[in-house]
Amino acid sequence: MLPDVQNLIEVQGADKEIRRLQEEVAALPRRVAAIEEKLAGTRAVLENAKLAVKADEAARRKYETAILDLQGKISKYRDQSLAVKTNDQYKALLHEIQFAEQDIRGNEDKILELMVNAEAREKSVKAAEAELRAEMAEIEKEKADARQRTAEDEKQLAEWNAKRDKARTGVNPDLVRHYDRVVKFRGTGLAEVRAQKCMGCQVMLRPQTYNDVRNGEMVICESCQRILYFNPANDEVAVEAAANAHQRKRPRPKSDAPQAWFYRPDYPEHGEVLLGFTNTSGNASRRIYDFNTGRMIGDVLNREGSYRLGFPEDFTDSTVRLNGSWDEEELDAWGTEMPMTALDFLHFDLEAARSDRRKEHSTKHEHPATVPTEHPAAS
Repeated sequence: MLPDVQNLIEVQGADKEIRRLQEEVAALPRRVAAIEEKLAGTRAVLENAKLAVKADEAARRKYETAILDLQGKISKYRDQSLAVKTNDQYKALLHEIQFAEQDIRGNEDKILELMVNAEAREKSVKAAEAELRAEMAEIEKEKADARQRTAEDEKQLAEWNAKRDKARTGVNPDLVRHYDRVVKFRGTGLAEVRAQKCMGCQVMLRPQTYNDVRNGEMVICESCQRILYFNPANDEVAVEAAANAHQRKRPRPKSDAPQAWFYRPDYPEHGEVLLGFTNTSGNASRRIYDFNTGRMIGDVLNREGSYRLGFPEDFTDSTVRLNGSWDEEELDAWGTEMPMTALDFLHFDLEAARSDRRKEHSTKHEHPATVPTEHPAAS
């Protein structure tokens, strides 16, 4: 491996750790802010509970004052009843006294209701105060932990920055500029090559490009512009897995399976694609993925009927049926890009299908069917 590439691997490792530490340092204040926001909510609950208690006390005082006023009126009406001269005047005063006594009972009922509610109000206040104390203790602990974690992260950041700067000095300046430019748009500037594939963009490399990387030459991926490097240990594992997959006898896909995968080399506007179909409850769904990168093309499309009836335009003489079955939940979890394990599986199965076709074709030519020989008519 070239020294420049080896140093860039160290730079990329340092960049990755620096980003992790920076994200952690940035996340700590947000975590404390979330706790403080919750603390503000608890303070508001406590304040509202105290305000409710004060409102009840004010209402009780108002009712007690009203009772005193009514009792004063009753006393006044009784004094007046001693001086009246007619029965009508006396009855009128008695009615006033009855109305006042009725109002007193109403106010007393309201006071009693407030007294019953007072116990619940006090419990709410005490509970809110206890929660506030617990949260205040928690936030102080979180702040202390955040300060300690930040100090440790900043120390590690300084160390990793020093390592990165040292490694960058050992790289050709033009190569460093290229690395920085790719990192800006791709997130990483280097990509390992395994089994003839760029692990950064998942695109297969041309044989000559693959050999150049294996031989330690400086190679940049034509697809994603990352600088490529080769690790023999990892590549041997990938090649061995591919070889084992080819050595196993390929099972035939079941024609009545609810899920089916196909390879099509000539899909309009996209070329090589992988088509995934699923039949469910009388409907069919279709997903299209780029054959080389595994990236999803368009959205999931649903139509009535089975997939062969719903999507007849997708099937041509060049379409190859593949093995493969993943449940709907897993397919949804893939999002916009098929995982590398699934993509490799379908690639290997396509090669196995092609191998089977070549063997069948060879067998037909080696053992042609016997047909009657047509003899020329005698002249």
